Amino acid sequence: MAVQPQAAGVAGGPATAKICDVIATYRPTTMFRSPTTDSCVTSLDFDDTGELLVAACNDETIQLYNCREGKLNKVLPSKKYGAHLARFTHHQQGVLYASTKVDGMLLSSPQYDTIRYLSTHDNLFLRYFKGHTAPVTCLAISPGSDEFLSGSVDNTVLLWSLNSAHPHGKLLLNSPYLAAFDPTASVIAIASPSTSTVLLYDLRNYDKAPFATFDLLELEQKFTPKSVGRDWTKVEFSNDGKSVLVATNGTGHFLLDAFNGDMRAFCYRKSNAPPSRAAPGRQDGVPGQGDVCFTPDGRYVVGGTNEDNIYVWDTQKEPSPDHVLKPEHELEFKGSRGAVVAFNPRHNLFASGDKEVVFWLPDPHAVD
Repeated sequence: MAVQPQAAGVAGGPATAKICDVIATYRPTTMFRSPTTDSCVTSLDFDDTGELLVAACNDETIQLYNCREGKLNKVLPSKKYGAHLARFTHHQQGVLYASTKVDGMLLSSPQYDTIRYLSTHDNLFLRYFKGHTAPVTCLAISPGSDEFLSGSVDNTVLLWSLNSAHPHGKLLLNSPYLAAFDPTASVIAIASPSTSTVLLYDLRNYDKAPFATFDLLELEQKFTPKSVGRDWTKVEFSNDGKSVLVATNGTGHFLLDAFNGDMRAFCYRKSNAPPSRAAPGRQDGVPGQGDVCFTPDGRYVVGGTNEDNIYVWDTQKEPSPDHVLKPEHELEFKGSRGAVVAFNPRHNLFASGDKEVVFWLPDPHAVD
């Protein structure tokens, strides 16, 4: 898949290139250090145009970056409410995010955990979404409409529309901590770590039973035995709709066939370092959104290593007989963990975050 011309203002590769031609040449080009020493990035998201990046940080700020110019545009404080899981809507100046506080108090309060819809242009709230009674663990925006999903520690998944403060769908499930829309916006995947299952729902029949259930218990027992029933960090469809990625804080990630749930590969990573972000639903560290993602063409999986550097797995490469897929490339960078990773949907650029935000671009001198 060819991507659009990459961001100007920072060094990079050719204006237009297939990802497979440049994937091995990505290098860190711009680093934005946090103004406070104890700040950590907890989520990253690009807007539909690929021009903007939003980061939520545990110093209770939301940071907006201009990808084309390679600069930090503004920092929006959210000291009263905290901020996590910042997501662009399809309106470029609209951002959804989950509170980490309630009216200035920590979420040990039994009150709801509010989702806020923010206009980044004037830093004003457009709407509040109140429905959960415990911390929100995921926000997923529909690729085809203004609907979005939220999962929570309160064992509910709520379906919302941006133009209404009240949910129009609700599921009661055991630890529905992760959710994603497929590229057609017609299928929803909900991952339940404690039951080791991924449930697929038809959006048109959201209140009916799932039409498919993928049971990962045996796979966990084989590949991640030390963390069975916990430490899932993300669920994501590839943009071609053929694969589902179930990311973990362990020694790798599960790449599943989106149609039958069979494991295509276990994306293995070797690391002796502990994870730098807590899995959703766990309260034992800085939260995150997963340190891995698909490239826009659906071919590669790009992710952190719990140490330095970034791994790249080629999903078109045959795994070993026991389904282990080792990284095809290791992108070097001594200085920042890829604790959170997001790939630009339009440009040859991806971002990683830890205590800083890093832009990665192809090295033009390494591309023929």
